[in-house]
Amino acid sequence: MRSRIFLLLILLSLVMTLPAVGLAGEGTVVSIPVEDYARYDQIITSKFLHSETQLVLLERKTTTQISPEQEGPLTSSWFHKQGYFDGALPVELVRDFVAANQEPAKLEGRFQFGTRYRFVSGNAVEEPEVSLVQPVLTAWLRSVQAMPVLDRLVLSRIGYNLRQTQALVYVGNPRPDGSGAGFLVWLRRQETAWSIWDTDVVWTVRVEPESDGGPLLAP
Repeated sequence: MRSRIFLLLILLSLVMTLPAVGLAGEGTVVSIPVEDYARYDQIITSKFLHSETQLVLLERKTTTQISPEQEGPLTSSWFHKQGYFDGALPVELVRDFVAANQEPAKLEGRFQFGTRYRFVSGNAVEEPEVSLVQPVLTAWLRSVQAMPVLDRLVLSRIGYNLRQTQALVYVGNPRPDGSGAGFLVWLRRQETAWSIWDTDVVWTVRVEPESDGGPLLAP
């Protein structure tokens, strides 16, 4: 009799803890592995920075949308239909990239690409302990317009193959004037050294300068 009562008490305690576990799961924040920041640094340094860049604006959260043509969540079937890298990406690499980018993740201040950077969330730029709203953002950007600013970079989470010898990441560069481009970057590892293997353009937008009404001359 005592053993039955004891078992009932154990079951009751387990049932009472279930709601707490569920709430904890809902509040879980997806974190980015520390080692991934070295991949980000490598891509930003080699593909986007130049000698005059003094400030980089980074979108605080990773993106789950890699193309304006993408409707809804990223899926493997949609990705394969795009024919990126002429279909040469390993299936397992695409699968992990798609799975990693179902939910956005918050980037942390772990970048070390050798240039000042600030996180941006939509129309607000972040500083340590400070969040600036749009009017202040505009004034702040004007104050540094003499300084070459890379505005802005949008990153995805990184997907890997099973052996962790290949990686895939999306980097977008939407500019304030409406122009920009998005890229998929394919990396490979030899022993302990990672290198950029190939890059594919996902989308690009060019803003044509306004005509002054004069004749158009052929180049």
